[in-house]
Amino acid sequence: MKTVTYGLMHLVVAVAVAFALTRNLKAALAIGLLEPFIQTIAYTIHEKVWQRLRLRRAQECENVAVTPALTT
Repeated sequence: MKTVTYGLMHLVVAVAVAFALTRNLKAALAIGLLEPFIQTIAYTIHEKVWQRLRLRRAQECENVAVTPALTT
């Protein structure tokens, strides 16, 4: 239930801000309905990038731990 109410709140805020900027109800509704879909795609891409960075850092740490130290 919390997720649904948050989604509705997000939609209302997006439409309200778009209407305040455009003073056009059709444009505000279009922006308010389109924005959550675009935001979801952007969030997914953002998460994948961060997951790859974490994986790369973990692999670098493994490589450092496995590589024997050079002695002089």
